[in-house]
Amino acid sequence: MGLRPGKCYRNHQRPYTRVSTRRPRKSFVKGVPKSKVTGFEYGQKADYPKVVYITSDHSVQIRSNSIESARVAVVRELEKNVGKGFFFRVRIYPHQVLRENVMATGAGADRFQTGMRQSFGKPIGTAAVVKAGQKLMEIRVNDSGVIAAKKSFRAAMHKLPTTCKIRVEDFKGI
Repeated sequence: MGLRPGKCYRNHQRPYTRVSTRRPRKSFVKGVPKSKVTGFEYGQKADYPKVVYITSDHSVQIRSNSIESARVAVVRELEKNVGKGFFFRVRIYPHQVLRENVMATGAGADRFQTGMRQSFGKPIGTAAVVKAGQKLMEIRVNDSGVIAAKKSFRAAMHKLPTTCKIRVEDFKGI
């Protein structure tokens, strides 16, 4: 079985966190999966005059595989259209652990199923909690690369679970 759809994890609610005073070891989530995002910064760090941001319109959770697919789309478009004259950064990190209480199916499943009695769930992935208006990614380019940066962000917006806006600003330094 593959991944559940992103709509199952898009809305952010405070997760149940077990706190055990008698056995503190039980308070930790064990076996957190590694993030799917392979890199957060690409390109050459230089003084570029323009910076292009993509910002979220809504407060959502974005899974790490969605962030990675958006990153791949942006870098592919930038390398094709701009070449090497850009710097790209992913500004969000997937800290939130997603859990799933897997239910058994098939014949005889009711004999060993606990239902909701011990429903803490096993970690299946990670997600970044994003607020409305938060900057998700940024591209620093020369004046000639702004149109290509916007085009690459349009390709990335289809990979994200929320509507986004693209903003162009003058780069003021770090």
